Amino acid sequence: MDCFAPYQRTFESALQTLRLPETPEGLYDPIRYILSLDAKRLRPSLLLAACQACKGNLKEAYAAALAIELFHNFTLIHDDIMDEAPLRRGKPTVHHKWNLNTGILSGDAMLIVAYQQFESYAPELHASLLQLFNKTSLEVCEGQEYDVAFETMALVSEEAYLKMIQYKTAVLVAAALKMGALIAQSSEEVASLLYDFGMALGTAFQIQDDYLDAFGNAASFGKQVGGDIIENKKTYLVIKLQELGNQEQQKSLSRWFEVNDADQQTEKVNAVKRLFQESGAADATRNAVKEYTLQSHNILDRLEEKQVNTTDLKAFSEALLVRSL
Repeated sequence: MDCFAPYQRTFESALQTLRLPETPEGLYDPIRYILSLDAKRLRPSLLLAACQACKGNLKEAYAAALAIELFHNFTLIHDDIMDEAPLRRGKPTVHHKWNLNTGILSGDAMLIVAYQQFESYAPELHASLLQLFNKTSLEVCEGQEYDVAFETMALVSEEAYLKMIQYKTAVLVAAALKMGALIAQSSEEVASLLYDFGMALGTAFQIQDDYLDAFGNAASFGKQVGGDIIENKKTYLVIKLQELGNQEQQKSLSRWFEVNDADQQTEKVNAVKRLFQESGAADATRNAVKEYTLQSHNILDRLEEKQVNTTDLKAFSEALLVRSL
């Protein structure tokens, strides 16, 4: 995503200004470690882009961008613990490199450091940013809980699934964009439109992620294709199969979900993918991505009418959503 490279470089420079205490090393070294891992910095870059699109001062947005990235990485540390994940971005997760207690404590400290970033803003702006940050933080936690709860549910409604992915993924993207507008002192209407753009974009991205996990190219997708099928995850594809599939297709899905033998993983993935295609779930998933993408672009058109320069935001959304779908 070359269109966002300047914002990513700008944020990396801002990140270098973050000063954490030297001691105790066991608390702060894990924070330095996860922040040093290769990352796209998409959320803070979006915040900076929104600020610039609204003719704001990028330097004034650095602290909020740091808060967003710190919070995001805090959630990654704790998510890895919950998932018992050994690797993050190809490197050992914090709780594997150190231990479980360190992962919990350093994650907690990281959240507090994120809150500290807002202290540099004037009282009125500080209050607005903090209110949005608090709302978003709770929604992310709620989204994670919904995701965990879905693991033991036989059926998940489309409405419940959309709420889960929007809370887990989209709200932080939306909040980053809105913060950029607030820092640029844009109108509430513009800030709200940028928030709505982020919600639509984040939703499209996550549904697309579900699709690519089954039908994407492993090299370009960057993950194991079929991983969600192997883990019996309630993805958008599964929900649409349960909705659109005939009785035999639904029974077949249930039978394959009972298969956990490592020797049958390839057969399981191929069989479930056929069910997605034959039931119409694959087509419905692609159509949902297109629908939310169109929503995001319509919002950008409305922002242009408000004299917001959406060039970079539009280029970013197109680059993000054209991933071999």
